[in-house]
Amino acid sequence: MTEPAHRSHWTNRWTFILATAGSAIGLGNIWKFPYMTGVNGGSAFVLVFLACIALVGIPLMMCEIMLGRRAQRNPVDGMQLLAAEARATALWKWVGIMGLFAGLLILAFYSVIAGWVLDYVVRAAGGEFRGIDGATAQARFNAFLAAPLELILWHSLFIAMTMGVVARGVNSGLEKTNKILMPALFAILLVLLGYSMAVGDFARSASFMFTPDFSKVTPVVVLSALGHAFFSLSLGMGAVMVYGSYLQRHVSIARTTLFVAIADTAVGLLVGLAIFALVFANGLEPAAGPGLIFQTLPIAFGKMAGGTFIGTLFFLLVAFAAWTSAISLVEPAISWLTENTRMTRHQAAWLIGLTDWVLGIAALLSFNVWKDVHLLFGLNVFDTLDKLTTNILLPLGGLLMALFAGWVMRTHHVQEELGLASGAYRVWRFTIRFVSPLAIAAIFLYLFGLVK
Repeated sequence: MTEPAHRSHWTNRWTFILATAGSAIGLGNIWKFPYMTGVNGGSAFVLVFLACIALVGIPLMMCEIMLGRRAQRNPVDGMQLLAAEARATALWKWVGIMGLFAGLLILAFYSVIAGWVLDYVVRAAGGEFRGIDGATAQARFNAFLAAPLELILWHSLFIAMTMGVVARGVNSGLEKTNKILMPALFAILLVLLGYSMAVGDFARSASFMFTPDFSKVTPVVVLSALGHAFFSLSLGMGAVMVYGSYLQRHVSIARTTLFVAIADTAVGLLVGLAIFALVFANGLEPAAGPGLIFQTLPIAFGKMAGGTFIGTLFFLLVAFAAWTSAISLVEPAISWLTENTRMTRHQAAWLIGLTDWVLGIAALLSFNVWKDVHLLFGLNVFDTLDKLTTNILLPLGGLLMALFAGWVMRTHHVQEELGLASGAYRVWRFTIRFVSPLAIAAIFLYLFGLVK
């Protein structure tokens, strides 16, 4: 398949790995994974999550990268082009359209949480956590959520940070930013991990996360882990597909996918170990839920020696991770606009940024002046966006991509892109045809109450 002469490409395989890992490593790893581990029984959730990454996440990521590189287009035009190549209906382009909108909707509420993180970087650096107790931590967080103008300020800053990178393009923006932020992220993580090993209850943390307790493996745990695997690896929204469209032909999709999945999963596990070591050492509750890093961890940072420095480092880590993920969420939409309109990349970036800024304001108002406004599922704006994307659009996008790659595309076209040995290809094809679709179908059956 020919590619547009003007299309940008990653400089080399490692820049693609850094960018895709940056897309995958975000709030899902550092904010969501630890609290989901805590509320879902620790090791039970971790073990199931690892299985989901291996059996569903990695094959689907290979699938999405393969589709992007084969098409050399944005997800919408790419799916239409691939459908034409396979002599299938052009309606497959709606997979790309759905993914494009999923990314935009995710950034709308994602930037709100990222704004909280930016605020907490400042709070930690200012020593606000010193001597703080549980009641005070909760009261300060609730007061922060009740201040819409303050939330809008931080949300606006994060949107500006994100669009400032995206507007600069693939090589000058995405690639250069990830070359700086990803090494910095890993360096901060190693410092935090070392500190937790020195002063935290690391043995109990490791036991909590890795000692098998199969009695806690329930359908809820399995489906929560499966759903989080999609969110963690940024699957089903076209972000990985559009990154794959910038990948050179000679690069191995299987090896790069494995590197990204290992890096993404390792970050989640290491952050969990570091967080729970501090939580247990300070007699706090691991099942604190979404407030774990905003209400529980500040108490730990306030009690420990050097807590101001470590707390600041931790929230910087979260901010860097959120930033690298956010720039991938809008890349499908930016790519489509620049390839189908006369908009420059700068114009497209700021148009998308303005759209997400407005949607984000609606989401953050859910915590204060619009807290009684309910949309789908009886949820507020913020929770509606979260549930609609994480539980419906991402799994549905992954399901449709798996069905397309496994049943619609010509076998020799898929083999041409993946370059797998015959045995490995048969395993991948069986997984993408049967295992992944059945696993995703289970999410929907449970979501709509058809199975308990």
